[in-house]
Amino acid sequence: MKIESVVDQSVPKRLRIALLTDYFGRRFGGAEAYAVNLFEILSQRHDVTVISHDFDHDLPVREIRIAMPSLLPSWVRVWIFSMQARSLKRAGYDIIHSQMSGCVGDVEVIHVTPIRYRRLFGRSLFKRLLAWLQPSNIVYLLLEAASVRPRPGRHVVAVSPWLRDRLHDAYGPQLPLEVIPPGARAVPLDALTRHRVREELGWSDDTLGILLVARNPLRKGFDAVLEAMSHLPENFRLAVVGADPDVQQYLLQHHPILARRVHLIAPVASVTPYYQAADVYVHPTLMDSFGMAPLEAMAHGLPVVVSGPEFCGFSQYVTHMYDAWVLDDPKDPIQIARGLLELGSSPQLRANLALHSAVLVEKLSWDQVAEKYESLYMDCIAQRK
Repeated sequence: MKIESVVDQSVPKRLRIALLTDYFGRRFGGAEAYAVNLFEILSQRHDVTVISHDFDHDLPVREIRIAMPSLLPSWVRVWIFSMQARSLKRAGYDIIHSQMSGCVGDVEVIHVTPIRYRRLFGRSLFKRLLAWLQPSNIVYLLLEAASVRPRPGRHVVAVSPWLRDRLHDAYGPQLPLEVIPPGARAVPLDALTRHRVREELGWSDDTLGILLVARNPLRKGFDAVLEAMSHLPENFRLAVVGADPDVQQYLLQHHPILARRVHLIAPVASVTPYYQAADVYVHPTLMDSFGMAPLEAMAHGLPVVVSGPEFCGFSQYVTHMYDAWVLDDPKDPIQIARGLLELGSSPQLRANLALHSAVLVEKLSWDQVAEKYESLYMDCIAQRK
C-alpha cells in the first residue's frame, strides 16, 4: 500500500494539497460531506489529491485509494492508514489537510468529541487505567495526541465552539485551536421536485412532512421522534434519510403502529430532493460536535427543531423562536411533539423561522470557509519557512 506522489509540478502558483479522509463523498456522513463541500471550492483554485478508502464524488481531484481489508477492526484500519500517510511528507505537497488521527497533517480538522475526553476526562483513576489496557483505546489516544501536538507550521481546527471546549477540557486550555464551522449554500425551492418526491413518499397536500437525515438515525434521536409522532395528528408524516436495516427492525419491533406513517430511505448521494419535499426538519441529537444536517435544512428553507447547545454544537449559533425551535431536553418526546405541532399548525411561524435562518445561512457560507482554510494554509507555509 505504498503511496506515490502524483503531484503536478507545472503549476507553481497553485498549492499542492493532499487531503486525508476516511471516505470522500457526501453520502458517507457529516465529516465526509464537510470535506467534499470544502474541496468543491478549493479544487477550483489548487491541485488537490484525496487519499481515502472509498470515493463517491464528481470533483476534479486526483484519487489515491488505500485498500484495507474490511474484516479488520476500525482501530487497526486507522493505525495502518496513519502509518501509510507518513510517506506524504516526502511526496512534495505544500499542505497536508487531514481529517484522520495521526501526526502528518499541517491542518488537522477535528470533527468528533476527542477520545481523550470520552475515555479519560472526569473518570476515576481505575477507569482511566482500565482505558489504557484496551489496545483500541491506546491506538486512538496516541494518534489523537499526535494530531493535536503543537508544532511550527501546524494548525488544529475544531468545527464548533462546543468541540473546542471539549478539546480544551481534554488537553488543557493552552492548546492552540481554530474554530471553522461547516458552511452552507442557499438552495431555491424547486416546485417540481417537491411535488414529485412527495408523491413518491405518499404525502398529500395536507401532509405535514417531517425530515430527519442521519447516517445513524438511532444516534440522532430517532427513538424520541417516534415517541413524539405517537402524540401528533395523523397527517404528520416522517421521512428518515440514512436508514439501514437495523432502523427498519427497530421501527417494526418498537413502534409497529407508526410504520405506515414513517418512510425509511437508504443513504443517498444528494439529500436535496428530500429537503425540498419536507415542511419541517427535526434533529433531537444527544451529542453532535456541530450537526451539519440542521444547517443544510435551513439552507433549503426549512424551519428546524434542534437540540440545545449542551447537546449540539450548531445550536450555539441559533436563538429559540427566532431562527430555530430549540429543545431543552431532546430526550423528552412531549417537548419534541410540541415543537413539531406548533410549527405544523402555524405557517406564519414556519415562515418567520425560515426567514431569519436564511440570514444565518448567508453568514456561514462555504466560500468563507474556503477562504479561512486558505489563510491557514499560507500561515502554515510561512511558519515552516
